Amino acid sequence: MTRKGLQNYRWELGWLLGGLACRSVIAAGLLTGWDEAYYYLYTQHLSWSYFDHPVMVAVTTGIGPWLTGYVSQLTIRLGTLVLFTGSLVLLYATARHLWGRRAARLTLAIASLTPLFFLAFGTLTAPDSGLIFFGTLTVFWASQEFFAPADEAGRLPATQPYRPTYRIVLIGIALGLTCLSKYHGFLLGLGLVMFCLTSATHRRALVSPWLGLSLLIFGLTLFPLWWWGLQTDWISFQFHLGMRFDRDTGTQLNLLQLLGVFGVGLLYLFPAFGLPLWWVSFRTLWRQLRQRFVALRPLPQPLSAEASARQALLLWVGLPIAAGFTLLGGVKHIFPAWPAPGLWWLTPLLGYAAASWPPLTVRRWLRLSGWTVATLLTVAFLHITLGLFQVGSPYAPMGGFIAPAQDPVNELIDTVQLGQRLQADPKLARAVTDADFIFTDEFFHGGYIGMALQRITNAPVTALTQDPRGFTLWFEPADWVGQNAVYITTERHHIPEITDTFRPYFERFEPLGQVSTLRQGAVTNTFYLYRATRLLKPYPYPY
Repeated sequence: MTRKGLQNYRWELGWLLGGLACRSVIAAGLLTGWDEAYYYLYTQHLSWSYFDHPVMVAVTTGIGPWLTGYVSQLTIRLGTLVLFTGSLVLLYATARHLWGRRAARLTLAIASLTPLFFLAFGTLTAPDSGLIFFGTLTVFWASQEFFAPADEAGRLPATQPYRPTYRIVLIGIALGLTCLSKYHGFLLGLGLVMFCLTSATHRRALVSPWLGLSLLIFGLTLFPLWWWGLQTDWISFQFHLGMRFDRDTGTQLNLLQLLGVFGVGLLYLFPAFGLPLWWVSFRTLWRQLRQRFVALRPLPQPLSAEASARQALLLWVGLPIAAGFTLLGGVKHIFPAWPAPGLWWLTPLLGYAAASWPPLTVRRWLRLSGWTVATLLTVAFLHITLGLFQVGSPYAPMGGFIAPAQDPVNELIDTVQLGQRLQADPKLARAVTDADFIFTDEFFHGGYIGMALQRITNAPVTALTQDPRGFTLWFEPADWVGQNAVYITTERHHIPEITDTFRPYFERFEPLGQVSTLRQGAVTNTFYLYRATRLLKPYPYPY
C-alpha cells in the first residue's frame, strides 16, 4: 500500500494498532487461564485432532512458544493477538462491502471495544481465535460472492441477476478451516445454506457445479478431523453432543436460568453494546418477517430487496448461533463464549444501523462506552498484577480490603513463578527430575503443571481423574505400572477425599513438601507434592 493509501486508512490503522497494543499488555500481564493451560498441552501432544476441539487451537497456541522457545502467558497468546487483528480487518471489509465505509468504521469500533470480543477472541488463547478468523473470512467471501459492493457513501447497487462463481470454492476452504477451529463452523455453514434456500436470487448457488467442487475441497480440508474421528470412535462428537451434559439432567427450559445466561452475556459484552446489538438483530429479523411473510400493515419504510438480502445473510450466519446457544443456556450449563461468535457476525448490522444515527450521538456513545470499559479493565488489570485491592499490598489504597485467601483471582496460577520456585528447592526439584511421570487431579491442573515444569523435566504430565479429557488418549496408564511418580495438587484440592483416592494405586504414597507462589509478598497459591512409589495397577479412565 502506498503512503497516500496509508493516509486514507489512518483512522482504521489507529484502531487496529491501538487495539493490538492494548491487548498485548493484557496478554503479558494476565495470568494463564484454566483452559489456556490445557491447550498448551495440545502443543506437546500434536495430533490430527483432540478430545475437546479440532486441531487449530494447537497451532494458534503453539506458534508463540515454537517461535520464541519460551513458554509464558504471553507466548501462548501470540497467535490469538495476531489472528484477532486479522479478524477485525475481515469484519471491517465485510461491513464495507455490504454497507459502505461509515458502517464499516462503526463496526470496527464496536468490535474493538466490546470486552467479550477482544478478551475471548483477541487476547486469550482458545479455539475461538481460529473460529472467528476463518469464520469471518467465510462470511467475507460470501458477501463478495452474493453481492456487489456498496459505494463509499453506503449506497447500494441495483439488484442484479446472481451467477455463481469460483468464490464458492473459497467459501468451502474457509469454512473447512473454520470447522477445524471449533465445531461452531458447521452451524455457520448451515446458516449459509439456509440463506441460499430462502433467497430466490441466490438459490442457484446450491445447484452450481462450483458447489460440488467446493464440497469436495471442504471434505478434504476436514481430513484431520474425520481421519482422527474414525480412529477414536468419534469421541469428540460424543463428548460435545452428550457426555459433557451427562451430569446436567435438566431437559426443560428454565426461564430464570435463561434470563441469567442472557444477563451474564450482556455483562461480558458490556450493556452499552450488548443491548443495542440484540435489539438491532431482532428488530431486523422482525422487519424481514413482516416484509416477506407476515400479512400485516406495510412497513412505513420498506427495505429494498437488495438491502433485505444483505441483512438476511448476516442474520442467517449470526442469529441461529447467538440465539440458539443462549436458549440452550436455559436448559443446560453453557459458557458465555458459546453464543458470542454469532453476535460477532451480527455486529455489522449494528454498524449499519448506527451509521444512520446522529453523528454526535454516535461519538458520545462510543467515547463514553470506550472510557468506561477502559477504566473497568484497567482497575481489574491493576488488581490482578499489583494487588490493587489486596490486603497488605503496597499498591492498595488504604491497605486494601480483599484478603489473599479469599481473592477469586488466585484461581489463576503463575506458572513461570511456580516453575522458578520448584527449581529453587533442591529436594523438590530432584524429586520431580527423578520421577518417571507427574500427575495431578484435574485436567486443567495438568496444563498448569506442564507449563511450570517444562524447563525442569521431560517426564510426562498427566491427570488421574474421572474427567481426564485428552489425557485418556495421550497416555495409557498401564504403561506406568511399576514406575514412580510425583503427585502435585493445589491447596483447594489438598483434602483427604481426593488425596486418599490415589493411595491404593501405589506401593508408597508420602508427602514431599510444599511450595507457594506470591503476589506483592502475599501467598496466592500453595502447591503440595507427594512421592508416589511404584504404581501397582493402572488408574481406570472412564472413556
